[in-house]
Amino acid sequence: MAENRASEYRAPEYAEGTPCWVDAQLPDVEAGRRFYGELFGWTFEEQPRGTVRALKDGEGVASLAHKTDGRLPTVWTVSFATPDAAALCRRIRAAGGQIVSPPLPFGDLGVTALVTDAEGAVFSLWQGARTPGFGRRHEPGTFAWAQLYTRDTEAANTFYGDLFHDALFGPDADPDFGRAPVSDVFAPEMPPHLLVHFAVEDLAAGLAEVVRLGGRVQVPPFETSYGTAAVVTDNQGASFALLRR
Repeated sequence: MAENRASEYRAPEYAEGTPCWVDAQLPDVEAGRRFYGELFGWTFEEQPRGTVRALKDGEGVASLAHKTDGRLPTVWTVSFATPDAAALCRRIRAAGGQIVSPPLPFGDLGVTALVTDAEGAVFSLWQGARTPGFGRRHEPGTFAWAQLYTRDTEAANTFYGDLFHDALFGPDADPDFGRAPVSDVFAPEMPPHLLVHFAVEDLAAGLAEVVRLGGRVQVPPFETSYGTAAVVTDNQGASFALLRR
């Protein structure tokens, strides 16, 4: 039984449009290592471009990077898998999105690009080479879900559905990605954005640990179709959610 559960947590190769990685842009990476290391039990190793890779049981689950421009937001960003980042960038632009940073190699691990959807929500693309994405997911302390909070869910379904149809709606779809109105959880003036969810065994204990480590509870627990979630910020202001399924 334990072997079957471990196999479930191990991430497969990722179809285009599947969330396959998350990274945080932080003013202080060392402070991030302490916060998330204590919160989720992560360990860390160095990566290209001054980033660190977070590990759970020795396998990659996230990255922390130094925010090089103080005017940029302190955020968690979701990456979607693609076999061809350049081609997907062209399709995103044609669908009304924008290219923030064009596809660039990330060491020998793969190719990454930063883009927005038609409403301005930011996400990344990951064309994996040596590293396809998460080593583990769907277990406590790892990625569990990405939720897009948007002003127009119908337009968002069209945008992402056209880009990632098989991953979202195909016969083998297991998207880990939902869409909801901003006003369901946040104030109406909140801009559209993607919110990273990390799994926890005990939501109340997780929230208490966030506060103990210097973070805060932004939105208290609420029920969703994919579990019970709460939105928090870390000790540097990056928002994410804790999810109990």
